[in-house]
Amino acid sequence: MVMIPHINYWAVILATLSSMIVGSVWYTPRVFGNYWMKAAKVTPSGKARDAVVPIVTTVIVSFITAWVLAGAVFIAFEFYGGNFLVNSLVTAILLWAGFTAARFVTHDAFDQRPSGLTVLNISHELVTILIMAVIIGVWPPA
Repeated sequence: MVMIPHINYWAVILATLSSMIVGSVWYTPRVFGNYWMKAAKVTPSGKARDAVVPIVTTVIVSFITAWVLAGAVFIAFEFYGGNFLVNSLVTAILLWAGFTAARFVTHDAFDQRPSGLTVLNISHELVTILIMAVIIGVWPPA
């Protein structure tokens, strides 16, 4: 028997938007943006059109992340029971640690990126996924 997860798409859309807000704040020059640009060797062109492709890519990838998280949370909730929000947070942390953080560390080690940049980026991903998890967790599917 195939289980199809029930997903609240309004929560997924809100989680997607939250990702954009977190990234906008996290990487602003007043927060971590100046460090990130220096460590990642990024020089902004100053042209708004140069940001279109990365922003569209981020929206698409953030939607996929929120959708997969919502599905995984539903499956975890169906399997373990308990509290939907707690399942959401635990699932998010496990997926972040096992996939996002682990892959960042591996790739950044081979790319010889500064460890501070790796910590900055995986921390951003943790905050992003936890906020997504809260949104998904407090707004379970009907």
